[in-house]
Amino acid sequence: MTKARLTFEHRILLLALLAGLPGSALALVCFWTGPYSPRWQRTATVVLVLFWWTAAFTLRHKVRFPLQTISNLLGGIREGDFSIRMRGGTHADAMGEVILEVNALAATLREQRLGALEATALLRAVMTEIDVAIFTFDQDQVLRLVNRAGERLLARPAEQLLGRRASELGLSDCLEGEPHRTLTRSFPGGMGRWGMRRGSFRQGGLPHQLVVLTDLSRALRDEERQAWQRLLRVLGHELNNSLAPIKSIAGSLAKLLTRSPRPDDWETDMRDGLSVITTRTEALNRFMEAYSRLARLPQPRRQPLEVGAWVNRVAGLEARLKVTVEPGPPVTVQADGDQLDQLLINLVRNAIDAVLEAKSPSAGPAGAQTLEPTDRWVKVGWEKRTGELVVWVKDAGPGLANTGNLFVPFFTTKSGGSGIGLALCRQIAEAHGGTITLENRADVKGCLARLVLPLNGTGKT
Repeated sequence: MTKARLTFEHRILLLALLAGLPGSALALVCFWTGPYSPRWQRTATVVLVLFWWTAAFTLRHKVRFPLQTISNLLGGIREGDFSIRMRGGTHADAMGEVILEVNALAATLREQRLGALEATALLRAVMTEIDVAIFTFDQDQVLRLVNRAGERLLARPAEQLLGRRASELGLSDCLEGEPHRTLTRSFPGGMGRWGMRRGSFRQGGLPHQLVVLTDLSRALRDEERQAWQRLLRVLGHELNNSLAPIKSIAGSLAKLLTRSPRPDDWETDMRDGLSVITTRTEALNRFMEAYSRLARLPQPRRQPLEVGAWVNRVAGLEARLKVTVEPGPPVTVQADGDQLDQLLINLVRNAIDAVLEAKSPSAGPAGAQTLEPTDRWVKVGWEKRTGELVVWVKDAGPGLANTGNLFVPFFTTKSGGSGIGLALCRQIAEAHGGTITLENRADVKGCLARLVLPLNGTGKT
């Protein structure tokens, strides 16, 4: 049997009664031992006892009422009602400060709740309108949330989807394996390639999984269509540049052969015309070979490649201008040496072409005066960063005039260029998991080319 404990209110009342007990007892002793009449003694005793008990209950009420009010306010806050406020709060006493702090807490929670409600409403609106399928599953792989895009993907309304397991919806493989990957799947509402991302979160203390499916087919088709359009424009341009003069000259030669009598120099005209046709045919053949080389680049065959020996070997191949090598730290990478040779040869060749074709700033209108030999230089070097190898090529040329089309296949600013070199360089760099950039040097005239290759733990110093 448990012992009954006095409540807080009863303890306050008992303490109040005990506080008034000594004085009341002393007054009663004085009343009953003094020279007073029995009637007066009884009346004084009743008045004293009533005053004593009234004071005790009043004190209990003064303590109880603000505490009950604070309890009601906190209960309202717990229920989500932040509109209740307490009056009489001042900084003059302890209870007043408690009242002010509770009112401030209610106001703060009200602002935070409004902000959370607005954020939740915005999030729901975004999830509803976004053209990305979103699903959330609980720890039992039961669907708990789906947006409109998810409904369209599964071709069923949310009422028929919520509460079903992932295996019933054909999404169980999305909850397993790599959290970020590309899927080729067919759903009731669409088929193609999908970008899948999976994350985890907790709701109500329980783990949940968020699955996001993005349709990649449309974007890939748009990119593919644009690539084909660019390719056809380039091919059409190059073919027309060769076929138009071939057609014109062939027609002129045909008319020449039908003339009677033929002019005295008709054989010379025939040789010149056939020479032009041969030249344009060879140019068209070179163009097609360059395109085939770009399209048939094989996968790199990775082998240990010592960077210093590689850079020095390529720099020594150029005979038109001495290439200065600025040594870097000893580094060995796993790469296809033949492909990287081709890449660096193209970068160095482009730099030397730019330097040799550059004109002196003091040249006349015709640009007859070229740069002095001391002003014409190309430098190659490398450095090692955290997990990366950076190989750079600097030149003292005029810089880049058009940086937007540098890596567009078949785009070239050279009279005899094919427009394949830089596009091939970027393809080789990306096949090795790296990047290549070209930019104008900020301090002086000239260009800076950077090749960044990941070491991936294969770098050795």
